[in-house]
Amino acid sequence: MTDGCKSEAAKEKKALSTEAAPAYLADLVEKIALEKSRDAFSELFLHFAPRVKTYLMRLGSDAGQAEELAQETMLSAWRNAGQFDRSRAMPATWIFTIARNRRIDRLRRHAFTEFDLTDPMLQGEAPDRPDDILQADERDLRVKKAMERLPKEQADIVRLAFYHDWAHAKIAEVSGLPLGTVKSRLRLAFAKLRESFTATDI
Repeated sequence: MTDGCKSEAAKEKKALSTEAAPAYLADLVEKIALEKSRDAFSELFLHFAPRVKTYLMRLGSDAGQAEELAQETMLSAWRNAGQFDRSRAMPATWIFTIARNRRIDRLRRHAFTEFDLTDPMLQGEAPDRPDDILQADERDLRVKKAMERLPKEQADIVRLAFYHDWAHAKIAEVSGLPLGTVKSRLRLAFAKLRESFTATDI
């Protein structure tokens, strides 16, 4: 590979690391889970480690502790990638939850006197109640069935807008559609989804 090609490849990899879509990041986590891919982990680490460090510093950790906790978080993501479920959470939500719980564990372990360990902010995530899990599963099934009833061109735009969190303007730019068409298809999709959610057969 020539120096020019290497430079372009490096730029492309950097762009993926800084602007990666949730679906692409989820693919990386799943590749780690299935293949223990070090390349996938390296890319995931480059994307999330600095963001996790910044997040932990905003929560009150100093720079050194935030750096250490960020590394522990990413190592935990490597070890537990098989537990990630893209249908229940985005990669960022999953990784930042790991970081938050790591920080809580550190505070508990050291039992810092300046913290009230009964503070709700220092409590771990409460386990989901069985009723909540059942309702969430039923809701997800209803959404899936409703999405399957949409025309493909409408379903694609809904996924970009809500699963990928893309702005209308970005959808229009990437898809090559006029902005008005994007908004119109979303309005039609919402109307059909509302009809599906009120129907008694789903």
